[in-house]
Amino acid sequence: MAEEKKQELWRWTESNWKNPDIDWKDAKFITVGIDVGSVSSQACIMADGKIHAYANMRTGSDSPNSARNALNYALEATDMPEDRMDYCVGTGYGRVNVPFADRTITEIACHARGANFIYGPEVRTVLDVGGQDIKAIQCDEKGRVTNFLMNDKCAAGTGRGMEVFSDLLGVSINEVGERSFQYEGEEPEAVSSTCVVYAKSEATGLLRKGWTTEQVLAAYCKAMAERIFSLVERVGVNPEFAVTGGMAKNRGVMDRLMPLIKLERMKTEWDTQIAGAAGAALFGYALCQKGKGRKK
Repeated sequence: MAEEKKQELWRWTESNWKNPDIDWKDAKFITVGIDVGSVSSQACIMADGKIHAYANMRTGSDSPNSARNALNYALEATDMPEDRMDYCVGTGYGRVNVPFADRTITEIACHARGANFIYGPEVRTVLDVGGQDIKAIQCDEKGRVTNFLMNDKCAAGTGRGMEVFSDLLGVSINEVGERSFQYEGEEPEAVSSTCVVYAKSEATGLLRKGWTTEQVLAAYCKAMAERIFSLVERVGVNPEFAVTGGMAKNRGVMDRLMPLIKLERMKTEWDTQIAGAAGAALFGYALCQKGKGRKK
């Protein structure tokens, strides 16, 4: 029982939502985007290019089941039957394993298009901090990718790295950002290694030296911010700047990253984790408008 409770610390809150102002029955085209990432999966249902419903949940060990579960969770929020769907686009780490997708599109293209939708056409640089990688994307006013750079496949600076740290320090992942500022005195130096394995050892050593949990969280959040900045700096940052993915919700990292970038971060009313799925659904909508929808 104690072990189960410990594991729950890294489990962020899953959610689904329906837009009360949109009736799917009035739509010409219903399109769905499914983003199966290494850590989280999202489904976004759009009615004529507007979000009708979405779901955000943890990815399981089986990508096809994760895609199905995400869609079912989104459908739970609405009374729309699945067979009303005109087109489905799969994206993300597990995009080839979305069994009901009509097409797959890379997460880089989908996050750029989705960021353009949820933040607005002014966005030119998109930072997507995923579960296992980080992508810095430049795009134009239509959300089309003009340049991008991604880190190597390493958990350092990613959502999975933060989950590991949350579990190690016994702090709920939902509280990490706030608690990383609840220390006394000056801001601690960043941990010297961003590798999750070595950072864990270093954090354990700091705790043994008498550092508080909050000081260690601050040191790790700062290290993550610096690692992310090194990637963003290489691709170049053009304003306006937007962040997608779960890390956008972690102010412990974001509030340390933005002073390095020297830009204001764009704000959105939408869940930042649905950007990829929203972009995928929008690609589906464009295809439907060109007559590529499912024949019924």
